[in-house]
Amino acid sequence: MKKAIDTMQKIQIAIGGLFLSIFLVSVVTQMICRYLSIAAMWTEEVSMYSFIWAVFMGAAAMVHARAHFAFTSFLDMIKSEKAKGVLRLLISLIMLSFTVLMCYYGIQITKQFWNYKWINIPSFNRGPTWLCLPLCGLTSSIYLLYQIIQEIGILTGKAEVTKEE
Repeated sequence: MKKAIDTMQKIQIAIGGLFLSIFLVSVVTQMICRYLSIAAMWTEEVSMYSFIWAVFMGAAAMVHARAHFAFTSFLDMIKSEKAKGVLRLLISLIMLSFTVLMCYYGIQITKQFWNYKWINIPSFNRGPTWLCLPLCGLTSSIYLLYQIIQEIGILTGKAEVTKEE
């Protein structure tokens, strides 16, 4: 299970990196086109949507790494490992409620906007651009469920603390 989740995170980071590269190339293209007085209206939408995809893929990957949302200063003050585990569990449960909602409403908004067209590239549907919301919500939920199961196992003594956690 851990290997599958780690692989999913690596794929997500690769997708985020790809979209970040597309963002960079489109912004540089936009700058060059403006300097040369060439109209390249499509670069604005491509850069915006690729940046959104990069952000949401990176956000989900950081949930897996427990680096997206944490009370590190508060967690560092706690001496008891059991209390730290309870706090990590509580944070994961709160985040899970948001990621489930993100997945649900992301599906709704993707359905709603599926057939809308891009302004500058009318042959493209906007639906795929919204897929990053439910995808981020779903993968974040999977990561959090895994972390919750692990944390419960550690708190009950049925699992060992690993170096990463």
